[in-house]
Amino acid sequence: MIVALIIACEIGFWVLLAAGLACRYLLRMPRTGLALLLCEPLLEVVLLVATALDLRAGAAPDWAHGLAALYIGYTVGHGHRTVRWLDGHAAHRLGGRPRPAGPPRYGMPRARHEGAVWLGTLLGAVTATVLLQAAMWYVDDPARTGPLESWQAMAWRVTLLHGLIALTYLIWPKKPPAGASPAARERDGEDARR
Repeated sequence: MIVALIIACEIGFWVLLAAGLACRYLLRMPRTGLALLLCEPLLEVVLLVATALDLRAGAAPDWAHGLAALYIGYTVGHGHRTVRWLDGHAAHRLGGRPRPAGPPRYGMPRARHEGAVWLGTLLGAVTATVLLQAAMWYVDDPARTGPLESWQAMAWRVTLLHGLIALTYLIWPKKPPAGASPAARERDGEDARR
């Protein structure tokens, strides 16, 4: 049941996102579009409540409950970035606005960008860890909570790996190609400030 609900929440996320952007830019109803986009966190609340009710009904904590916590954590850490990115592209394609700036490609601006993305992963891991710990306390049976503990460890392994990758951009910053014009270098700096 939990896996089906995770799939339904993921589908619901994209349906609400598409409906919200269509209302904002195609139908010229920005308030309705914003209201639809603001409904997206309700999907995570539904998933959280369903997971808690499943555990309360006596379901054995398993990988599906851990996956639900990681899904919610990912949405908390990176959902806003995904919505903002898609909103910028929809505004460009459907609303006639300028093309959104991409992430910086070189030097310290790129390192700052990668660090900010990693902070989203860190927030997601903290969220998942708190939810999994709450589930373990709720079940209150250490013999049955092993799968949830392994999901906590997985969240932190992924966060550490992502942090190491982000750190490489700081230690070994990517340099622009030798033929890049000063204007291109300045543009990368402007993209980083946006």
